[in-house]
Amino acid sequence: MFSNLGWENIPTMLKCLNPKLVSGKRNDYLFISGDTFTGVGVVLEGMAGVLSEKPNGDRVVIHTLKAGEVFGEMLAFSQLTHWPYAIKAFEPCKILILPKARIIGECPKMCPWHRSLVENFLKLLSQKALMLNRKVEYLSIKGIRAKVSTYLYDQYLLQGSRDIQLSLNRTELADFLNVSRPSMSRELGKMREEGIIDFHLNRFHIKNEQALRHIFES
Repeated sequence: MFSNLGWENIPTMLKCLNPKLVSGKRNDYLFISGDTFTGVGVVLEGMAGVLSEKPNGDRVVIHTLKAGEVFGEMLAFSQLTHWPYAIKAFEPCKILILPKARIIGECPKMCPWHRSLVENFLKLLSQKALMLNRKVEYLSIKGIRAKVSTYLYDQYLLQGSRDIQLSLNRTELADFLNVSRPSMSRELGKMREEGIIDFHLNRFHIKNEQALRHIFES
């Protein structure tokens, strides 16, 4: 979000934006659905998740947020005034909240970095839209094995290695793919027995890349 702004401009920029610092422990809710939307969040430390939760307790992990990632940017450019989803700390984290009016409104001081900040936000919006499209594709895939295989193969391509580290634990991955955790664990175990993958906790090794790709291509 702050790319091409110059480190020398950061102190002045933060003073102009007048951000608020929010922190939380693991499993704390930083925002819940219905809270007033006051600004865009930037994860400074730790990891959080964007959750869609239903009254019956079911939840879907829309996105995980690591240090340096931004959330709420789509709301900043919309007419919504409340958070439509929850933000939960997956581990102790610190969040910087940048007021909406200070980002998309006209800068009274005509700061030279303001235009670059808005351009960066528009790039983030495009990237987030592409990510959400991919999320919809995961949800539309039939079968747990095909969903898991597609996700692992995408991570293999993204990380450029057969040894991949997931930012999600097993429960979070099941929520992200909208599948049952026990069923997903059984499927992962079968894939390990078949020599397609190996894993320990959230570390995976792709043993047979062609077999993994064949699962979701067939």
